[in-house]
Order: sequence, then structure tokens, then C-alpha cells
Amino acid sequence: MPARALVVLLLMLNFGVATWWLLRPEPLPPTRWVQPADVPRLQLLGEAVDARQDTAGAGPVADDAAADGDAAVAAQAREAGVIALDASAGGASNGEAGSHAGAADGGTPVAVAAVPAAVRAPASPASLRCMSFGPFSDAGSVAAARAALQPLGAQRMRVRDVVESPRGWRVVIPPQADRAAADALAARIREAGFDDLLVVPAGDDANSIALGRYGSESAARRREASLRSAGFPVQAQPLGDTSTRHWLDVAAGAGFDAAAARGAGGAARVTDLDCATFIAGGAAG
Repeated sequence: MPARALVVLLLMLNFGVATWWLLRPEPLPPTRWVQPADVPRLQLLGEAVDARQDTAGAGPVADDAAADGDAAVAAQAREAGVIALDASAGGASNGEAGSHAGAADGGTPVAVAAVPAAVRAPASPASLRCMSFGPFSDAGSVAAARAALQPLGAQRMRVRDVVESPRGWRVVIPPQADRAAADALAARIREAGFDDLLVVPAGDDANSIALGRYGSESAARRREASLRSAGFPVQAQPLGDTSTRHWLDVAAGAGFDAAAARGAGGAARVTDLDCATFIAGGAAG
């Protein structure tokens, strides 16, 4: 019984599919695409020129038809980089005389193909030379150098500030009244367990006690704290001043005279820069 029911079901399904296939509606024909009226049709440059030239030589009837579409063709010509020239306005060059022959007879202006104006592309890092002028001690010197380098061909410039740290740090006790007092103080320091010291024998720091030089401020401060906790009047001092130097980074063309620019800008040195890094980091024009 189940097998017979399955066979009947399959026959009914096949009959239904066959009936649908025979009675199905015909497919609709493809809908033709119509361009909207407010959207201009794209036209190749050669098509625009050929159409206008054919219209100019087709006689009075063609001239009347071309006059109606004059504005549309001119607009399309401008979109394609074509310059519409009116022969009646005059001023055509010798190379354009043949293209204006139809309009010179009193007909319709002819669209003449012209080379579009060149668009200046941004200079690539490979075509530039990048360098840094400086150092300058203040913002006024940088501004003067910037004004001097601009007319010499500098294309991009950027001001870069560099903080120069001290060369190092030292821990010292100021000069004592005489050498005997300095030696006595040095003996007391050694008795307290600090043996890394030197009594300065001469010079501007004569009779002072040097207690070490350090590459970082943190190390000098630790030494100072340990000696002060033992009761000694030590001082941590920088070797040299902390200052800010200004540099003017410049990107220029291959013909840029760096030596002349250095003299005009009043820079002490000129160093080369990597143009790709300089441009990627941002530069004022």
C-alpha cells in the first residue's frame, strides 16, 4: 500500500509539472532602456568634431538643424575637453584655419579639438631634493629664512623643533675656603663610605669636590640624595644647558641651489633628508 501511494504521488507531481510547462505564460520581451531627458549623452571627441563638420558642409537645411543643437554640442564639447571657437570672432591660428572654413562662409561655428590645459600634478618624492637648514636659535630667524628660501624655489617647507639636552650630569660640592678645608671634607666623605671622589686641584673649580659624572639626570639625582642623607652639601648639575633649536625642512626641485639658499637663509648647516618620510610626515606648502 505505501509503495502504491508513492507511485500515485509521483505521477501527480509529474502531471502537475507538465501542465505548468505547457500553460506557462510567454516571457516578457526585454524593456528597451531610454536615456532620461535631463542626462546628457556621452559623446567621443571624434564624434563631436565629425558631426559638426558634416553639418557645416550639408547645405542650408543642415545648417538650420545644426543651429538648434549648437548649445548641446558645445556643452558636450566642453565636457570632453574641446574648445568651441567661433570663426566669426576671428583670431584663429594658421593651424585652425582649415577647421574654420565652413564657419567663415557665414555658417555655423565649428568645434575645433584642442589640447586640454596641462594639470600640474604634485611632485613625487623621486623628483624632489629634501634638506634641512639650521639650526636657528629663535622663531624670528626661522621666519626670515623661510621668506628668503621661498623665492629660490623651495616647494614645501616645515619648521621642526629639536630640544637639545645637556651632555650629562655631575655631582659636586662647591669650592671650599682652601685646599686644607677641601681635604678635610673629602676625608669625612670617605669615612662615611663614599670613596668615588676627587678634590679639584686648580682652575675655576679649585678646592671643589667632584663626586662623579653621569649620563642621565636620574642617576645623578640618586647619587645626590644618598650624599645629602649622609649630611654632605652636594649638588647635581647639568653639563651644558638645555636649549631648543629650530630647523627648517625644505623640499625643492633638482635645480635648487642649496649653498646659495644656506647663505640667503643664514643657516649654519644643511643636511639631507629622506623626501618620502618628509612628505609623508606633512609639510606646509
